[in-house]
Amino acid sequence: QLRLVESGGGLVQPGGSLRLSCTASGRAINAYAMGWFRQASGKEREYVAAINWSETNTRYEDSVKGRFTISRDNNMNTVALQMNNLKPEDTAVYYCAASLGRAWDIPGLQDFHVWGQGTQVTVSA
Repeated sequence: QLRLVESGGGLVQPGGSLRLSCTASGRAINAYAMGWFRQASGKEREYVAAINWSETNTRYEDSVKGRFTISRDNNMNTVALQMNNLKPEDTAVYYCAASLGRAWDIPGLQDFHVWGQGTQVTVSA
């Protein structure tokens, strides 16, 4: 059974950087689209970034484009999210997720099936 565990969250000042990591275990993720999502207090979960299985396509939410970079290492069974120039509005719990289907290269939120427990990112002066 696939399990995802996020790490790397914490407290940073505006303009700072964090690198989130997602480690998969139980089975390989090399055939799956992978994504990062976030949920701020009182708000709905939203798409942040995603990457297809072959690293040939990525998707970013507009507010993070140019600041965040998603990457994956299929050999290491890991996914990362490099977060630069962080803003207070980036504060949220960040989740790693995997899409087990193959109907879309990068699917929508509802088609990500396996989720990690989340890691808190807080951006505050």
